[in-house]
Amino acid sequence: MATSVDNPTGMSYRRTEFSRIVDNGFKWLTTIFAMGVGVTLMAIAFQVGLQAIPSIQKFGLGFLFTARWNPVEDIYGAWTQIYGTLITSFLALLLAVPVGVGVAIILSEDFLPPRVQKPLVFMVELLAAIPSVIYGLWGIFILAPFLQGPMNWLYQNFKWIPLFSTPPTGRGIYIASIVLAIMILPIIAAISRDSLVGVSPDLRQAAYGLGATRWETLFQVIIPTAISGIIGGVMLALGRAMGETMAVTMLIGNSSNPSPSLFAQGSTISALLANQFAEASGLQVASLMYAALILFGLTLLVNVLAELLVRRVEIKKI
Repeated sequence: MATSVDNPTGMSYRRTEFSRIVDNGFKWLTTIFAMGVGVTLMAIAFQVGLQAIPSIQKFGLGFLFTARWNPVEDIYGAWTQIYGTLITSFLALLLAVPVGVGVAIILSEDFLPPRVQKPLVFMVELLAAIPSVIYGLWGIFILAPFLQGPMNWLYQNFKWIPLFSTPPTGRGIYIASIVLAIMILPIIAAISRDSLVGVSPDLRQAAYGLGATRWETLFQVIIPTAISGIIGGVMLALGRAMGETMAVTMLIGNSSNPSPSLFAQGSTISALLANQFAEASGLQVASLMYAALILFGLTLLVNVLAELLVRRVEIKKI
């Protein structure tokens, strides 16, 4: 007993050794999991690319710039779907980013009393939990009829502009883009709010101490400090928009004829896969896999660009 009191270092050493073993074990476990994610992604890309080889061999890079998709003649090109994926995602971001960042500012500052702010935070995050098919049904039965009048007015008065050159039918690129914007809004708002809330209060107090107004502090100190997180949220939302399937399939019209008009019906790569994969065979399956490989590459490119942007912003802040 005296020995344990006079010399407790033995127990302390054993505790330190056990902690070291646990730390090393956790480090190796997380490393294995991280490598597993990378291996899984490469396995998916390899499998999709393997099944796309017949289409790649036959159509080559022309597949990217051909708008004809004809299963009867086995002639395939994904330009309409690539264009639809990019334009709907871009329009969704154009609508969602200002609103999402604005919502994040309102919900992170003290513009509202806490008893109002907290339920609003919960409601915004709840938007992300709504199934995409519900968004699609809402777009068909509520949003499209509501917008039919304003869209008809735009067509009648500005149809000489290519963007409004076709009559709106209740299905098309514009309605799919608006619903996509609503779907990605909670991602942008939630991540941007977390980034704004995470800014050190000392920066705010320092700005006030130098005589900055509330809005000067917000736009010249708080937002620039949190910009890397905001950019990350925007790029994550872009990846979600590019891969969305059910709601877009229900709203975009699923037409293979390309058109510059926002009112025209179109298609996306994910909608193409959802519509045709179940009944496809032969070269059509390979072409669908080719389209899926393109979508995989686009989403990978978005994530790489997001990482580069965040790192560049972090370096500039330093």
